[in-house]
Amino acid sequence: MFFSEIIGQEAVKQRLRNTLHEQRIPHALLLSGVEGIGKLPLAIAFAQYVCCENRSETDSCGVCPSCIKFAKLTHPDLHFVFPVIKPDSKAVVCDDFINDFRSFIIQNPYATANEWINTISSGKQGVIYEAESGEILRKLNLKTFESEYKVMIIWQPEKMNQSCANKLLKILEEPSDKTLFMLVSDTPDMLLPTILSRTQRINIPLIDHDSLKQALQKRHHMSEPEAATVARIANGSYHKALEIIESSEESQFNFEQFILLMRLAYRRKVLELKQWSEVMAKTGREQQKSFFVYAQKMIRENFILNFHDTALNYLNDSEMNFSKNFSPYVNERNITGIMDEFALAERHIESNVQAKMVFFDLALKFIVLLLKK
Repeated sequence: MFFSEIIGQEAVKQRLRNTLHEQRIPHALLLSGVEGIGKLPLAIAFAQYVCCENRSETDSCGVCPSCIKFAKLTHPDLHFVFPVIKPDSKAVVCDDFINDFRSFIIQNPYATANEWINTISSGKQGVIYEAESGEILRKLNLKTFESEYKVMIIWQPEKMNQSCANKLLKILEEPSDKTLFMLVSDTPDMLLPTILSRTQRINIPLIDHDSLKQALQKRHHMSEPEAATVARIANGSYHKALEIIESSEESQFNFEQFILLMRLAYRRKVLELKQWSEVMAKTGREQQKSFFVYAQKMIRENFILNFHDTALNYLNDSEMNFSKNFSPYVNERNITGIMDEFALAERHIESNVQAKMVFFDLALKFIVLLLKK
């Protein structure tokens, strides 16, 4: 992975390069920000740059033995930690899934954790289990094979269970020499405060509009007006831009279920709402959480649509067609209540509350909320 392959983020790239040029690489970096903006690619590109044998001032060479191995993510001094699923009672570690993970990231470096979990499981939540901490210690005790640094990239560290997080804290308190930890997080506030205090945090911003537009034109052969429209709706996320272009099945499913919920609640179709709840309860936890994230986004966009400023909206054509008539039902009298209920339902799903009960309770509340015009 080259810095030049990462869309935008020029200030962050330079900051990372400077830590090497000035010989002040921290033992632990935390790259934080929303999904789809290039956090994991930045971590991999920086690891490759650190290990490159013939780096330039701005990027890796791409031809040395180290870079060739990084292209396949198989460098012996590069280690990954990421959420996995436990198929049965036996302990699992990331290396059990490493070949699938490498292929997945090489194909789409901007992919989300939800997409990764869906490739190895259905309806389960990804976790970094306690056994992984033992693997981290084992790998840190190994001598470097080819490079000056051992690099440990922990993707989604907020998915560590409590025991694993506590053991990682102890490792960060007494770091091994010439070891670079890079934690790549969507929700860093879910990490232990003591882990946060032992990392140098870099907040990764949204991709700037021009860089995203140019990438869409180059990579997807879009016209300038088409790319500009997609870049505006994607709002700084290359992953969202890909979703818009590909019209993914998950996004379409979330859109259809959102419309169905709102229409049934408005018409007070209690029996149909119960049936809707049962359908949603069978989709799996990750899909359910994805729906709540999408629904909150739709509510925000519909509320903003009432201000009649299209520059503030990030809806695709299908969403806009629905929202033109729906947006008056999302107003200052119910926006807070609606958002609170969606957020609460998301937390309940995260906490493994019975999904059928969560969805039906939410649906009944919307019968009342949508009447507050």
